[in-house]
Amino acid sequence: MTTPPPPGPIPGQGPGQGANRPGYGFPQQTPGVPGAVSTGAPAPGSQAPTGFGPPPGLPAAPGAAVPGAAPSAFSGAVPTGGPAGGGSGSRSGGNLRRNAVWAFVGAVLASAGWATAVTVIPGMVSTDSSPRSLGSYHLSDDLCATGKPARLLEKYSVTTSSTSPSHHTDRNPALDSMNCSMSLKRTGGDSDSEYASVYMRADLHKAVNPAPELSANKEVYRSRGYQITNITGIGEEAYFVYKDDGSDKYHDIYAEVDIRDGGMTYYITYSANYTQGKATPPSMDDLRNMLQTDADNAVRAMRK
Repeated sequence: MTTPPPPGPIPGQGPGQGANRPGYGFPQQTPGVPGAVSTGAPAPGSQAPTGFGPPPGLPAAPGAAVPGAAPSAFSGAVPTGGPAGGGSGSRSGGNLRRNAVWAFVGAVLASAGWATAVTVIPGMVSTDSSPRSLGSYHLSDDLCATGKPARLLEKYSVTTSSTSPSHHTDRNPALDSMNCSMSLKRTGGDSDSEYASVYMRADLHKAVNPAPELSANKEVYRSRGYQITNITGIGEEAYFVYKDDGSDKYHDIYAEVDIRDGGMTYYITYSANYTQGKATPPSMDDLRNMLQTDADNAVRAMRK
């Protein structure tokens, strides 16, 4: 028996066209001929292929003739550029399925490897939003005691009431926080202009990097006309915020120190209002020195 010659070019197709040309997706299947790849021209008596799709399941009898299909010297064969022979279409379909299986297995292994790297070696996949180290920072049950604003209390005394002083501590897998608020009265003062308030808060961020939020907060203050002064020597980043807002007679004073060190953030705020001629509030420099010292002491106490 003489082996038929390899198939020649199909009429109507130019060089580089046909089943062997590079392209995307799965090859088209010739309806009615399992394992045969469409070459762009429908077989006699069959319908034209309609679109792309995954290869069908294995035929019941590879290489067997299909009832209703037109006889062809290439029935059941997939031209691959090698010698023609029975069953080559089945082998091609099997190769496609095996390749698809191995591609899926490779994707699963790559995904598993990435998950292991994130869990075991987080430094390899650290991003700007990844959590930062908390070092030895820890919370206490009473920030009013741990972060007592001693310098500020040299000029003020704490007024006691049902709401002052007050403190609270919250612990959560993603964020631990504690806060303290105090109402203050100027030592020796007797007018309404001698009152002020102080608020402190410390957060331990365990799920995100707080640096972008601190930077955004700083820019918000700047855009609203607050004076911003960077502070060195405390944590990785720190700054002082100040504004004297009001008319010629009535004034609102606001001052704040913000600190970030790794995943820890801390801030202390001072606010007061006064009437010109009735009281003299601390100057901007005095407030900066007092708040900066108290903030530094509070941060140090959180590491003990």
